[in-house]
Amino acid sequence: MNVAFYQGKTISLSTYERELWQALYLASLNNKVTCIHCHMPVQLQLSILEPPTFKHSQLTDQCLEAANEMEKRLQQPEHDTTQVANGFQLPKSRTISHQHKNRPSHVWKKPEYVEAIPPFQAIQHTTNGNLSGYRKELYQRGIHFDESQWEAVTTTEGPVMILAGAGSGKTRVLTARAAYMLTELHYSPKKLIMVTFTAKAAKEMKERMATYPKMNQSLLNQLMIGTFHRIFYKILLHHEPKRWASSLLLNMDWQRQAILKSAGREIDIDEKDFAYDQALTQISLWKNHMLTPELVKTTNSWEEKILYLYKRYEAIKKENQSFDFDDMLLGAYDLFKKHPDILSRYQRRFTYVSVDEFQDTNKIQYELITMLTKSNNLCIVGDDDQSIYAFRGSDPSFMLHFDQAYPHLKKVLLNQNYRSSHEIVSTAHNIITSNRTRFQKQLIAQQHSEQLPLMFYPFNQEEEATMIVQDIKQKVQKGHQPNDFAILFRTNTAARALIERFIQSSIPFQLEMDGESFYKRRTVRKVLAYLRLAFDENDTKALTDLVGALFLKQEVTQEVKSLSITEDCSFIDALAKVNGIQPFQQRKLRALPAKFDELRRLQPYEAIVFIEREMGLADYVKKQGNEGNKMDRGSDDIKDLKEVAKLHESIEGFLQYIDHMTAKFEEFRLQRSATNAVQLLTIHRSKGLEFKHVYLIEAVEGGIPHDYALEALRDGDKQPLEEERRLMYVAITRAIDTLSISIPSKRRGKQVQRSRFVREMNQLSTRKLTHRGGTST
Repeated sequence: MNVAFYQGKTISLSTYERELWQALYLASLNNKVTCIHCHMPVQLQLSILEPPTFKHSQLTDQCLEAANEMEKRLQQPEHDTTQVANGFQLPKSRTISHQHKNRPSHVWKKPEYVEAIPPFQAIQHTTNGNLSGYRKELYQRGIHFDESQWEAVTTTEGPVMILAGAGSGKTRVLTARAAYMLTELHYSPKKLIMVTFTAKAAKEMKERMATYPKMNQSLLNQLMIGTFHRIFYKILLHHEPKRWASSLLLNMDWQRQAILKSAGREIDIDEKDFAYDQALTQISLWKNHMLTPELVKTTNSWEEKILYLYKRYEAIKKENQSFDFDDMLLGAYDLFKKHPDILSRYQRRFTYVSVDEFQDTNKIQYELITMLTKSNNLCIVGDDDQSIYAFRGSDPSFMLHFDQAYPHLKKVLLNQNYRSSHEIVSTAHNIITSNRTRFQKQLIAQQHSEQLPLMFYPFNQEEEATMIVQDIKQKVQKGHQPNDFAILFRTNTAARALIERFIQSSIPFQLEMDGESFYKRRTVRKVLAYLRLAFDENDTKALTDLVGALFLKQEVTQEVKSLSITEDCSFIDALAKVNGIQPFQQRKLRALPAKFDELRRLQPYEAIVFIEREMGLADYVKKQGNEGNKMDRGSDDIKDLKEVAKLHESIEGFLQYIDHMTAKFEEFRLQRSATNAVQLLTIHRSKGLEFKHVYLIEAVEGGIPHDYALEALRDGDKQPLEEERRLMYVAITRAIDTLSISIPSKRRGKQVQRSRFVREMNQLSTRKLTHRGGTST
């Protein structure tokens, strides 16, 4: 059925404004949309594969006949005319709202498939009959290796680079190599050190090694496996236990932020309106690049403030004799520099060093590893195409130029993908070959599928989320498990609509993300403060948020509260009575009561626009700028909030919805108990994981690649765009069976273009690249 009854009118999906479909969908969930014949509730279905339709749970022939007849009538041209005074007849006027029938962006578009896929060719591998010795023992335990993998396992001497593509069995190779050295070559476990990037990876390696022939707990206990921080912190503790006592470690964000906030008060920074979490990230980045405060060169006023905080942060830590996680690596570097004898001792002990995920190494980590490996028996494992942590200081050039430091380097390529279908691997390859700075290689899948990667076209992020949740619900009803599915997004804010649709559904989901609810973000809180005070003029929390948006210091909050008592008035009226501020500020505050009266009469979307233009919020956002963060801007948050506002008819209902979603977000965030649940996570968090079915959202310019990369490209810097392409590559190669890519028509209320990466994946790649970036064809 394409026709239904809503808000006293008969509507047809063929003419109803596409932007209003999501509001119509939500209304149908609340039984506000009915059949035109029997007036029973119908539900709007917005799915990926099928055009939108109204689902009638008790559909009869009469209902269907009535709907079809009405659809025909609504599609007929208007013939009625109206007689005017001069004798001419003109076409009868008709409502044009909701009638944008021929706009491409307003018409449901059939999903498409990626077709730039070369023919699949199966690869024959060695069978059990051709194996002998240790490799046969492993095979009998179900631990199999192809020829390249086995070459990596048995190459133990000298510098070795194992280029391990996505899904190529990297962890299996790395652990088998260590087990081979211990049990077959009888190397001392005290001579080996294995460096990982996460404690989880270290734990997994130990567990895997325990399953290998002749391995025992004694060998594992003597083997040094751990993260950079764990290994080098143990060294510091051994030599300087008092200086590096764990009681002196600032291991919580609030501890580090407390130091910054005390320093910020020295230069009159309002902590309510300053992103101290982002300041900590920037300081950590400088430290990972081995930039002391004296070496930092700032590029804007934001960085100038952070540099001051950085200087004071280091000074205060020194006074308190405390340290943070970054200091562990810098401390180890200083220890080795000041005490060559200590360094020499560890160089003699650890004669075989292996480093996992080497493409994510930052400067201080690279320096420590090269200092430690005097023997040159260094094995690095990684994939330059999966280097995605530049914001932490990671630099793929350490891997790309590794042969300059080790000219006798042996490279082993693991290019057999055992995870994804040929169709998914080929799609990823079509994209990544557009990067100019990478090693030349191509993954080869071991299996193929009839399921081609799918591209679908929602109107905006609201509809995008509804389509995905509906698609998963249909698949779960057919027997799939919720934990078969993952939805990947570029940034946490992109997941807002998804989270809300899952909360409204009955599908279990697990949310893996840092940070707080979208509605608690700094700029969003300012907008909501205006709206909350419009309905509760004595909302204390809203007043605190509003004061910052009005460019007032937080001390004014107490004055307003006092005035509201002594003058027996609301907070809004009390603001108009504040003294001791600049005359222009007083004029703005005195105008507030009248503006709040006007604000109350508006619908949510118009109210936000009014707050921006008439109540000073635009000035606040402009002054705040992007708060030094390339990824998240306050102005973008307001655009996202407007999209939610369009779905609500009253400010009161809008605020109730926000409060409900905020409470539910806190309930579901990082919920570990739901093991059989759909996974919602950023692309960064998905690295190293795999899922049967993957959805990638917002594959548009500004989504992925992110706006900041496009801005950098306009300024002549191509590196951020290349990292965005690597992110797209990582996202695609998480999928085992199916990959669905969303390409919305609108993002944050504006028409957008499909991602350049989508265009690339539809072009069969013929480019061959050198590892230094040169090209040949």
